[in-house]
Amino acid sequence: MSLALGLLGLVLLHTALCNYSEDQCSWRGSGLSQESGSVEQISLHCAEGSLEWLYPAGALRLSLFPRLPTGTTGRENPRRVTACIKSSNSFRGAQIYLERDGVLELLLSEADATLQPKVRCFSWLPKEKVALFLQSTLHQDISRRIAAFRYELRGDWNSRFSWPSRNLSMEDAGSCRPCNNTEILMAVCTSDFVIRGNIRTVSNDMESQESIISVSATRIHRQKFALFQPVGKYGKSTGSIRTLLRCGVKPGPGSFLFTGWLHFGEAWLSCAPRYKDFRHIYEGARQAHENPCEVSLD
Repeated sequence: MSLALGLLGLVLLHTALCNYSEDQCSWRGSGLSQESGSVEQISLHCAEGSLEWLYPAGALRLSLFPRLPTGTTGRENPRRVTACIKSSNSFRGAQIYLERDGVLELLLSEADATLQPKVRCFSWLPKEKVALFLQSTLHQDISRRIAAFRYELRGDWNSRFSWPSRNLSMEDAGSCRPCNNTEILMAVCTSDFVIRGNIRTVSNDMESQESIISVSATRIHRQKFALFQPVGKYGKSTGSIRTLLRCGVKPGPGSFLFTGWLHFGEAWLSCAPRYKDFRHIYEGARQAHENPCEVSLD
């Protein structure tokens, strides 16, 4: 579904000045404070954050901008920027459109969000003009309407491990093909988590079309947050990693090196070679002086 933006020129645009969080990553505001027929302009510059719109009335226009990774310069622009939004459990009172170069495309309807929390992802090239347009829906009683969602944003400096590049939900995202040697080495250097461990169980969630891999960690090389924590008498670290159901992951013996990304607080799999295969790949790259980073082996 697409709509022309010509009518937007007839409404009053104004900028929100006092509803941002202290870190400028989130915004919270009320439609009761907006002028009738206005579109409130919002701009956020963080990798992740949230938006909460109480009593939606009129419209919001949200621009998202990625922050460059530590150590990059302004001239090192990503090839593509990818963003994902996840609606709250109680999302009501608005619909979300993707505005791309003057055209609106429905990203999340109120009806879809009401059924269960939804994740929608989209991407754009640096030169494209992209924003999220939140349009309030008509209700006689707006007192219980709150349109809220979380967002995550990433610049694609690393094409294999970016998020989905189309307007789609997480169950349609990603790739099931095995990683090649170069992708495995890059994943170990750049992923949010790098865990050596064994598969305990694999459970399938048919509703979300996801598989949840329960992993017992034997060594934690890196984790952005405490995804794997010691439990039980012997303090073994365990955790869960998600992947797409259609990838057909099954439990198997042996030690693996699990790598991947955090997505709305959950671990998602990118590459998972057997540890013995990773050692062989890593040693070969080290001898050829082609390692993108150093990894401690045991």
